[in-house]
This record gives sequence, structure tokens and C-alpha cells, in this order.
Amino acid sequence: MSEQHHHHVEDLGDKRLGLAIAINMLLTVAQVVGGIISGSLSLIADALHNFSDAASLLIALVARKIGRQPPDLIRTFGYKRAEVIATLINLVSLVLVGFYLIYEALWRVFEPQVIEGWTVIIVAAIALVIDVATAIITFSMSKNSMNIRAAFLHNVSDALASVGVIIAGTLILLYEWYWSDTLLTLFIAGYVLYQAATMLPKTIHILMQGTPEDISIDEVITCMQGVPGVLNVHHVHIWQLDEHQNALEAHVQLLDYQHIEHIKPALKGELLQRFGISHSTLEFEQSICSDNVSSVDSKKSEL
Repeated sequence: MSEQHHHHVEDLGDKRLGLAIAINMLLTVAQVVGGIISGSLSLIADALHNFSDAASLLIALVARKIGRQPPDLIRTFGYKRAEVIATLINLVSLVLVGFYLIYEALWRVFEPQVIEGWTVIIVAAIALVIDVATAIITFSMSKNSMNIRAAFLHNVSDALASVGVIIAGTLILLYEWYWSDTLLTLFIAGYVLYQAATMLPKTIHILMQGTPEDISIDEVITCMQGVPGVLNVHHVHIWQLDEHQNALEAHVQLLDYQHIEHIKPALKGELLQRFGISHSTLEFEQSICSDNVSSVDSKKSEL
């Protein structure tokens, strides 16, 4: 029953993503047309950012489907890292969009254009409503997924950018402050780059098989050596299989090899409970000391 519920939740999530992608693509087209008609660079900038959100949601949806594939002889750990790779693609594209917007904004300083304020306000107001709706659709899914969380933050930033565009259109109508459009474009670009900069390190850290940020190898070793019957723990490697699964491999030196069947589950239980390490590969070694000479008998035990 729980498995059926899990599949139902995943299918519902896919439908929500599909709806969010559709309305964001429609919004992107409306913003581009409105930006061309009005001459508003900030409106086109917001459209590009919104398009990156739609693309991000599409990539996330495809990655979710790939990630559900079971392990096979080619991908023995499974395909869950597809979502991490998708996140990297989305963030790199955001960086490119951010720098492009900065380039366009600075170029507009030297070639200012007349902007129709009412068109900007109307299209941006529609964008604000859709951005808020998309954020609501993806909010519950963003809690457990790096991809969806990034998309959710993008939609929130889009909503804020739409508010900014409305302000710029109002200033143009009231005071003819055309420079406000360029200034807001720079703010949008800065926010896009800020988002990418905050998420890129974690994404790269996972792909580089770095130790999870909330786990200390020294604490893991101390915990494992605290299990009765364990003499020493060394050759420890900890990494993330994906955003939620941690893995470990280590050599464990035992006082008495006869107690391995009790020690092994105790170690795995501590690793799972204390550090959330669900996949562990332990190589057990027995140390026999006689006249200060130590001989080692090794045997591997895997999860």
C-alpha cells in the first residue's frame, strides 16, 4: 500500500510539473512579445529568466523519470544522480543568462530606447500572477528535491522581478525614468547569478563524491570505534550517492573475529541512525597480537 501511495505521489508531482511547464512557456511567449512591442529590456530579461525556469522544470521532470529507473549492470548504483546532473545543467544555464542580461543592460546605457510603460505594467502583472501560481504548485515538492527547490526559488525570484518591472513601468509613466528599466535588469541579472552561486558548490560537491557537509569523518570513526569489539577503523570514505543517500566504505579491525555477526549489524545500525548512511561496505580485519607481532586476516562483508 505504501509503495502504491509513493507512485501516486510521484505521478501527481509529474502532473504538477507538467502544468507548471505549460503555463511558464505561455508566459515566456507573452513577455517576449510584450517586451518587443514596448521596447522594455527588463521585460525581455524577465522572459529569459522565466524561460530558464520552464526549461529547468522540464529538465527536472525528465531527470525524475530517469532517476526512477532501477539499478542495472551498467549503473549499479541506479540513476538517481540524473537529478544532480540536471541541477548542474540548470545552474550553468542560469549563469549564462545572468551574464547575457548584464551585457544587454550595459549596452542599453549607450543606446537608450523609448519604453511603453503601460505594456510593461500589464504584461508584468500577468507574469506576477503566473509566477505565484507556479511557486504554489512546486512548493510542496521543493522540500525533498534539489531540482524542484531550485525551480521554486527561481519562480519566487521571478515574482519579485515582476514586481520590480511593474515599479519600473510606473516610474516611466510618471517621471519618464527610462534608466530604471536598465537598473532593474541589472538587479534581475544579479539575483540570477546569486541563486546559481549559492547552489553550484553543493551540486559540484555531490558530483565530486565529497563527504556530506553535515558529516564529520572523525566523528564517524569515533562512533564506529565505540562499538564493543572494534579495535580500529581506517581507510574511511564517505560520499553521497545522490541528494538524499549517503554511502561509506571502511576497514574495521576487530578484537575477536568470532563476534563479527554481532558487530556488523551494530556498526551498520549506528551509521544509519547517527549519520544517515544507508549504504555501507565494511572490510573486517582481525588483529592477533603475539610478542608484539601483528598478523591480519581480512574478509570483506558488504551490505
